[in-house]
Amino acid sequence: SAKDNEYISQVGPGTPMGAWLRRFWTPLLLAEELEADGAPKELTMLGETLVAFRDTGGRVGVLQALCPHRQAPMVYARNEDHSLRCIYHGWQFDVNGRCLEMPNEPADSAFKDKVRMDSYPVAEAAGIIWVYMGPRHLQPELPDMEWMRVPDGYRNTSRFTMPGNWVQALEGDVD
Repeated sequence: SAKDNEYISQVGPGTPMGAWLRRFWTPLLLAEELEADGAPKELTMLGETLVAFRDTGGRVGVLQALCPHRQAPMVYARNEDHSLRCIYHGWQFDVNGRCLEMPNEPADSAFKDKVRMDSYPVAEAAGIIWVYMGPRHLQPELPDMEWMRVPDGYRNTSRFTMPGNWVQALEGDVD
C-alpha cells in the first residue's frame, strides 16, 4: 500500500525506518577516498547531509554539514591542524565536533567550550569507513564478517551511489 511504501522508504531523522537503520554500522566511504588534510567530502546518508574528513593525524570525522555559527557549508572548510576550519569566521572543529578555536573571541573566552557540531562514531575496517548514526547507548560492535578479516589483496571493495531506498533494493534482491 502507499502507507506501507512511505513507512519503509522514509529514512530521515525521526522516521521509524530511519531510526531502525541508524542502529547499525553503515558503510560510508572507501578509506582511500579521504586523505590526511585533504578536501572534506559532502555526502548524504539516511536523509542527512554530512561532511567527512581525515585530519592531520589520520583520524576520520563525520560531522553535520553546516557550521553551527552561520550555517556555512563545511565541505568548503580548510582541513588543517587536526581539524576543519570554517571558511566564514574560522571556527575550528575536531573529528568529534568539539570547537577548538574561535578567532573572533578573546583568548580567555570559554565560549568555544559551549559550541559543538553533531558528530557520529566512525570506524575504519576492511578498506571501508563505517559510520554509526543511532543512539550512542545502543551502539553495537562493528560487524565482524569473514570478508573483513582477509588480507587486503584478497578482497575487492567498491562504492556506488544508488538513487533509491536501500531496504527496498535489498528486498528486491532477496526476491
